[in-house]
Amino acid sequence: MPPFFQFLIRRFLAIPISLLVITLIIYGGVVLVTPPDVRASIYMPETNAHLTEEQIQRQINLVIERYHLNEPFPVQYVYWVASLLRGDWGYSPSLNGNVLPALLQRTPATAELALYSALLFIPLGLLAGVMAGWHQRGILDGLFRSLAFFSTSMPTFILALILISFFYIGLGWFAPERISLSFSIHLTPENFTSYTGMYTIDGLLNGRLDLVADAFRHLAMPVFTLSLYHWATLGRIARAAMIAERRRDYIIAARARGIRENSLIWRHAFYNMIAPSFTSLVLSAASLVTGVFVVEIIFRYNGVSDIIVRSMQGIPDAAAALGFTIYSVIVVLLLMFGLDVLQAIFDPRVRDEVLRS
Repeated sequence: MPPFFQFLIRRFLAIPISLLVITLIIYGGVVLVTPPDVRASIYMPETNAHLTEEQIQRQINLVIERYHLNEPFPVQYVYWVASLLRGDWGYSPSLNGNVLPALLQRTPATAELALYSALLFIPLGLLAGVMAGWHQRGILDGLFRSLAFFSTSMPTFILALILISFFYIGLGWFAPERISLSFSIHLTPENFTSYTGMYTIDGLLNGRLDLVADAFRHLAMPVFTLSLYHWATLGRIARAAMIAERRRDYIIAARARGIRENSLIWRHAFYNMIAPSFTSLVLSAASLVTGVFVVEIIFRYNGVSDIIVRSMQGIPDAAAALGFTIYSVIVVLLLMFGLDVLQAIFDPRVRDEVLRS
């Protein structure tokens, strides 16, 4: 079997193993601290107020028996995983329905925000790091280091509040939420077809350029807020890699032969320094996913983070909180798998190191 496919298999098999360990810890924590009667509420619709205490207890006992909540922990865990695989992630009183459909319904909003953030900070981070590293101790380098220091020092929620105060309250240019109220009222299944759940893409497919412009206007602040820290981190890694690359013998020899600077940067040094930069992307995967939830809450973006916000309002919603946790773990593992594959494509040394271990 070719080495690359061996690498893919090993990396892919790491996903279920990681899920097994993480879900064991999560479910173990729930089982150890929560009695069966309380855990039964995860699977129960909101109780009818007219039912007597005896009828409610009978329903709880039926749920305990159905989901084997009185069985030993290994048995409970197996049944719980089986219910997850069937799509039964529990009933959420705050969402008035099953958790999994609610998560999937809100996924396009979160994916749209994360997608445009990645499209912004990855190329700009690489470009800034390359130019700063190639012109070390120059004006560009000094400017980049100052901006990167500011970007990594500024907490995300503080930056978000500053942007809202200046651009929304002060200037009225950009607004929170996903789209304006005037658009959300008139977007009905009769006049608008949702293909992906992303307004910027669906707007184009429906020929609604006004909606696309409005969606981008609402994306501006959250995308900038989410991207700034990752831009600085990726740029710093790229800068360090470029500084090391420009000192190598082949660069010195190529410059002595009269090769132009732009050719040296983009046709020679860039391809050799791109591999270390992917390390930063892999390390930023979990941070990007958790960061997008914080940004959604601040800007009222109504993505997946809406699940966890609702679960903490009023009566604690264990099903929503547990489902949100499992969802986040799965997304992070899949994202890191994809980045690992890209890193192996650009840098075969990473693949060979994994196969030797």
